[in-house]
Amino acid sequence: MSLELVFDYLFSRTFFDGAVLTLLITVTSLFFGILAGLVVALLQETKIRTLQGVTLVYLWLFRGTPVLFQIIFIYNVLPTFGIRLSAFLSAVIALSLNEGAYMAEILRSGLQAVKTGQRTAGLALGMTKAKVMRYIVIPQAARIVLPPMGNQMIGMLKTSALVSVIAVEELLLVANQTASASFRYFEALTAAGIYYLALTTIFMAGQFLLERSLDPKRGRRKSAPAPLIERLTQMTETAETR
Repeated sequence: MSLELVFDYLFSRTFFDGAVLTLLITVTSLFFGILAGLVVALLQETKIRTLQGVTLVYLWLFRGTPVLFQIIFIYNVLPTFGIRLSAFLSAVIALSLNEGAYMAEILRSGLQAVKTGQRTAGLALGMTKAKVMRYIVIPQAARIVLPPMGNQMIGMLKTSALVSVIAVEELLLVANQTASASFRYFEALTAAGIYYLALTTIFMAGQFLLERSLDPKRGRRKSAPAPLIERLTQMTETAETR
């Protein structure tokens, strides 16, 4: 065991580039995964049965098969149909589609958690559907879905290590190749583990700051009037008790 070699790996350009590529894959896949999840969540609310059927097949397929299977399938099978993608693009597509299936359920549950009475109350106050969604539904749904979404983001960071099977030069593959060349597995994998912990810590800190910023009780003055959302909630509860 050599701590000096661990630090050499930790500050080497090869490991740094691998960590940057891991972060790039994670952020890109999360971005497109959230977009796909939002589209699927909205399609699930539609009354068109064909679209509902398509979303159910999508959720069943990508939640029912392993991520590793999806990565290998897209990279190795699509070329037989004339669709040739780079290893990086194949990895991002597979991870985005898989993440979208889970994000869809998270976003759908958050949107459905907002009571229908609050939307009705907003419309009764003269707000348009777009304003009701922007000022009433989304702020409340965001606080509900943020913790599970944060867990999915951290999980995606670790899941990105699976793309090493299709030779994407991410952090784990770099560490494994370095260890195979020098037979210093402890030092190489320790350096990679430190990078993973650092990236995970950044994600956890970002989640904490977002949850804190969305907390309606933070920094509120006692003399300040109740926000619109709380007034609508009170109106809804009063109507329900009647």
